[in-house]
Amino acid sequence: MIETDEIKEKVILIGVSSQEGDDTEESLEELADLVKTANAQPIATVIQNRESIHPGTYIGKGKIEEIRLMINELDATGVVCDDELSPAQLRNLEEMLDTKVMDRTLVILDIFAKRATTSEGKIQVELAQLKYSLARMVGLRSSLSRLGGGIGTRGPGEKKLEMDRRLAKDRIAQLKRELEEMQRHREVTRGQRSKNKIPVAAIVGYTNAGKSTLLNTLTGAGVLEEDKLFATLDPTTRLLELPSKQQILITDTVGFIRKLPHHLIEAFKSTLLEAKYSDMIIHVVDASNPHMEKQMHIVYETLNNLEIKDKPVITLFNKQDKLNEKASLRDFRADKTLHVSAKHGEGLDLLQNELEEMLRQKNILVERLFPYSQAGKIQLIRKYGELLEEDYKSDGIYVKAYVPLKIYETVVN
Repeated sequence: MIETDEIKEKVILIGVSSQEGDDTEESLEELADLVKTANAQPIATVIQNRESIHPGTYIGKGKIEEIRLMINELDATGVVCDDELSPAQLRNLEEMLDTKVMDRTLVILDIFAKRATTSEGKIQVELAQLKYSLARMVGLRSSLSRLGGGIGTRGPGEKKLEMDRRLAKDRIAQLKRELEEMQRHREVTRGQRSKNKIPVAAIVGYTNAGKSTLLNTLTGAGVLEEDKLFATLDPTTRLLELPSKQQILITDTVGFIRKLPHHLIEAFKSTLLEAKYSDMIIHVVDASNPHMEKQMHIVYETLNNLEIKDKPVITLFNKQDKLNEKASLRDFRADKTLHVSAKHGEGLDLLQNELEEMLRQKNILVERLFPYSQAGKIQLIRKYGELLEEDYKSDGIYVKAYVPLKIYETVVN
């Protein structure tokens, strides 16, 4: 079956549950969504309960035989494992099942290859793909060339399978150089923002929580919105003017997900670190998702791994329009929590009020009379601070305002 010039693969999902009460079922539900996003069809799910993942074949031999029969009965074109497979596990499973074997990392890389649009995004994805496949090339070359297209063979994937290890390493080195150059450019951009003295808020959250919708509703950014995992990859920054006339830059970031491949974290580190250089964090949560608490934990865990700490956090429990009953939701790790619907704009006026309040907490209250010869300083306050009162008197201009620390010395001296 051909759809949009791509093979519609039919795959069996496989997971290993090591203990009662773990999140294997939730993880496989998410894997099914990932597979659908990669334009394949999950047709069955298999969970093996065992103490640990089998080091050689991921699952036990009895379960392998069961899956082999399922592949023939269901006419499946492959299987997808819910963890990253070692080269040995991959080769052994392919030999024993005689079908295409993929893992969670390969599916995510495939989605990223389809979603990346900017030069930096494409380089980051190709670099992650090459690093992932380098150790697997010997095992993959024969099997994937036999099975044709589909997940894992999109974009740069088709090129990398034709390379030998030496060429792949050369390509990795070249991509790293290009990425380093782009990272330097990103650092220059960050430096310019710092000089401009405009504060930055980074939007973070689990994939498909509504981050792009929030950015679009607040700023009219025009970023792609889809009810799919990783609908947008490339970070977008837009200027937002708050009701008090203060300006703030809002930056969207890559969505987080459980078991986010380390290859991607490394490749996208410069993009993810947009949050590290921000003044505050806007954490978007899908309040309609039954696994909301787990998703919130993964977001904070990822931020911690990236050493993004000690920043004020506003958590938005988004998609209130999808809830049958309004619930009182809290995030005790956040400085403030709000219930919003980014799609319909519900609660976003409160968000802007909270952003203003956080900016005030970082600012210094100034009350003084400026001589008319220093009227330019008032324009500086108007641009970067919050002007509360302005009164023209005979001997100067009386001003009461909140002023950012970055311009305080310039204003008062």
